[in-house]
Amino acid sequence: MLNIKAIIYVAAGVVVFGAAFGIGYALNTYYSPDLDPVQPINFSHKIHAGDNKIPCIYCHIYADRSRVSGVPNVQRCMGCHKIIKTDSPEIIKLTGYWERKEPIAWVKVHNLPDHVGFTHKRHIKAGLDCKLCHGDVASMSRVKRVSSLQMGWCLNCHEKREVVNGKDCWTCHQ
Repeated sequence: MLNIKAIIYVAAGVVVFGAAFGIGYALNTYYSPDLDPVQPINFSHKIHAGDNKIPCIYCHIYADRSRVSGVPNVQRCMGCHKIIKTDSPEIIKLTGYWERKEPIAWVKVHNLPDHVGFTHKRHIKAGLDCKLCHGDVASMSRVKRVSSLQMGWCLNCHEKREVVNGKDCWTCHQ
């Protein structure tokens, strides 16, 4: 005979787990496709990547050799801004970080779960444009997420792109 208490405990556990999973899923920022956080410095990709045509890889120096693309450090920014627009309020903020020897606490826009094995390096080496995942960042004054970057979204792209620049998926994913 079934133990009614055991059934109640199992059912309650399933309900609690389901509720916790649902709430966690809803609250995780990496599932917000339109996330555009306010940053500590009002950095404009439109000015840097758009108007001035600075390539993504100049600031995101690890994208072609690592899992992460990297966020530029204060030294990279100050390389130009020691002499360019030094009287701008945002550059004055940047200079403050530099003088205090303090990193800028940028807020992540694209934040994948820890269990995701994504690597920028393989996608860059396959010749994919950053716009495919990140949108036209060069036209954005403030970067926002334009795609969900959920597994289904990634798989949809991979299904459409069995061969990229003469290479199939196994060229990178072996």
